[in-house]
Amino acid sequence: MSKAALPPTRTDAYRARLKTRYGKERRFKLLGLGAIIFSVAMLLFLLGTMTWNGIGGFQRAEARVDFDFPTLGLAMDDNTLASPQAVPQLETAGLREIVEFSAEEQLGAAATELNGEAWRVAARRIVADPSILRTESSIWLPVSDDLAAGLDGSGTPEMVALARQLDSEDRLAKNFDPDFLTRSDATDPQLVGIWGALKGTLLTMLVTLLLAFPIGVLSALYLEEYAPKNRWTDLIEVSINNLAAVPSIIFGLLGLGVFLTIFPNFRSAPLIGGMTLALMTMPVIVISGRNAIKAVPPSIRDGALAVGASKMQTVFHHVLPLALPGILTGTIIGMARALGETAPLLLIGMRAFVATPPSDVTAPATVLPVQIFLWSDEIDRGFVERTSAAIIVLLIVLLVMNAAAIYLRNRFEKRW
Repeated sequence: MSKAALPPTRTDAYRARLKTRYGKERRFKLLGLGAIIFSVAMLLFLLGTMTWNGIGGFQRAEARVDFDFPTLGLAMDDNTLASPQAVPQLETAGLREIVEFSAEEQLGAAATELNGEAWRVAARRIVADPSILRTESSIWLPVSDDLAAGLDGSGTPEMVALARQLDSEDRLAKNFDPDFLTRSDATDPQLVGIWGALKGTLLTMLVTLLLAFPIGVLSALYLEEYAPKNRWTDLIEVSINNLAAVPSIIFGLLGLGVFLTIFPNFRSAPLIGGMTLALMTMPVIVISGRNAIKAVPPSIRDGALAVGASKMQTVFHHVLPLALPGILTGTIIGMARALGETAPLLLIGMRAFVATPPSDVTAPATVLPVQIFLWSDEIDRGFVERTSAAIIVLLIVLLVMNAAAIYLRNRFEKRW
């Protein structure tokens, strides 16, 4: 058969084009696979680095001091130790001097490197376990930042030598620091904690959710079910879509200019932070809510209206429950974005040094991302590990929120 008589799919030119298309498809698949591998590798690198550095953040350099409280003359009944004034009572009874005396006897010159708040740690141990006052006990007390750096091998030669000497005597070690999760901010990396920032974050997220969710869902329902289709509705829809892409710092400027003008006494409070983040989260909820409502089959609405239900009954009894999984998923994703925001909260003043956890939404507070930002700017190396540990806590909170989104979506999802 001559070449002119061959069918078009048997010619050499056709085979060459087919080979080229297959080659492009293979290269495209390899590029996609490479992008996935690169993304996963970067994520693993980030998580590995944070975990490696953060493990040290959950530890604290401590010196072991032995106490014989019956001999030292410190006695206090259990009722006093159970009262809220137990720590001041122990200070009045001379615990601070007993700690200094025992440290000087056992650590020698190294006693000066004991942290100034060490006696409070001993007091809290006694309050937690009053039987310590009736026996000989060993208490691990925090040391100074210089000696902690010496234990890590990054301090001055004198501190490194002193740390090695105490370590060889089993007097100095890095122990797990569970109080890191229950303390608040401090100027000493040995004494800092994240509970204040974590509580401020939770209160801020609560205000954000209470404002953004109902307003966002009602807006989505109105736009999708009730709003007339005209140019004004189109303008509102385009504006909401554009708001979702506005940089977060713009919302911070809005919160600074509006909310702090209306509520000048609540600067750095979760109330203002939550209101600012609600502005940023609402467009995301509206867009995800509209898509979820739009995905409900028209036959559901027609069936409800056919049996005599009103428009409102159709929307709230049939459409909204079926759209709820998509709305909740979008809401939690929007909340997760708000959880990691720093710029708008810096603008409204939530970068203040707050040493006590906020009692309510109007109390001065900070949030975890801002706390991480502030610690990362400290020159003290002790804050490096604490910063990584705080990032781990933030990532865990984020993972919990995403897991909740997946659970809620699967829990309420209906198929038709």
